[in-house]
Amino acid sequence: MERSLRSARAATFVYFVLCGTLMGTWVVHIPAIEERVGISHATLGALLVLLGFGAFAGMQVAGRLSDRLGARVVLPVSGVVSSATLVLPGLPRDPWTLAGALVVFGFGNGCLDVSMNAHAVHVERAYDRPVMSAFHATFSVGGVIAALVAAGAASAGTSPAATLGASGAVGVVIALVTARGLLPATPAPTATATVAEDEAVRAARRRTAPGRIWILAVLAAMVMLAEGAANDWSALHLKNILGAPASVAAFGYGTYAAAMTTGRLLADRVSGRFGPMAVLRYGAITAAVGITVAAVSPWTWAAFVGWALFGLGLSGCVPQLFSAAGRADASAAGANVSRVAGIGYLGMLSGPAVIGWMTHLVPLNQAFLLLTLLCTIAAAAAGVLRTGSDRTREVVRSRHRPPVRHDP
Repeated sequence: MERSLRSARAATFVYFVLCGTLMGTWVVHIPAIEERVGISHATLGALLVLLGFGAFAGMQVAGRLSDRLGARVVLPVSGVVSSATLVLPGLPRDPWTLAGALVVFGFGNGCLDVSMNAHAVHVERAYDRPVMSAFHATFSVGGVIAALVAAGAASAGTSPAATLGASGAVGVVIALVTARGLLPATPAPTATATVAEDEAVRAARRRTAPGRIWILAVLAAMVMLAEGAANDWSALHLKNILGAPASVAAFGYGTYAAAMTTGRLLADRVSGRFGPMAVLRYGAITAAVGITVAAVSPWTWAAFVGWALFGLGLSGCVPQLFSAAGRADASAAGANVSRVAGIGYLGMLSGPAVIGWMTHLVPLNQAFLLLTLLCTIAAAAAGVLRTGSDRTREVVRSRHRPPVRHDP
């Protein structure tokens, strides 16, 4: 069993890298495709919204299918669909065809996103310790691979359609071959999760789970809105507000992304020791401090520190929310993850637009204070992730706390 778990964990890593590579390959080709189709930045922005809606629809479909058929069936199919549709955005020569291609590709990518997270939840449950954040860290590795592939293809004079098609073909093979390592079925709950749990308790859990899931979804939307804002506005903040050269400003996002990847590699250990509630609470507080420093500081070096703290703080938040959604009800893990991921994804898409709208009213750096507010709310609501282990830690700490002496 231990060997099959290691294989399942390795397979999950591969699918996360694959998803990051497919999305990254599309992203790095956006400028070339925009020029080929002959559209403005505003039109491109509207088309990207369609990609987001396609992804949202795919998440809802894949989540329910994962619960009915199992992630072992849905995940490889989603990987094949997402890989096969990657070539579509590279083919159109008019906006209408590109719109359809992005909806289809978004749908496939949304299916892959949720099904791989649903399988990650099953793997984490089988391990009986946090492993989710490391999976999310490897998604960023896919982006690096995509950038390297795109750079090599561009230097060789390869067209976007050829690069997208070749990458998609490799992705199809990887999705099919890796399927052998997936868990054959949803692992049975561990003994610690089933002690003294009768049918009445399970029925009560099913009744209370949906309300908690929507709270997790709202928190995911807040956190991922902050992530989306960082993706699009970090470099512009350094360039337009602090006057940094373009070559220096580009490192704003790089600093944020590097800190986030590092944080996700460490978050599982932190969660295992202190609990997911602590990761969300203190991570969100760290993110709030970081974006506030970046917003109010007049110095470029301090802004870099702020963006690094922002990425480090946010790094573990989304994985904890996804993991909690999957663990709320083992029989509906896929559907619950799809709800949280779908609402969170809409938050990520709206983040750049919300900040952009606010810049009509206040300077960009002041608009970032909205992110401070959202992170503070997320920290205050972190109790939704409280687990039995958290309560045990509190009891142990209270027992070891020295008694209060009252002087006569």
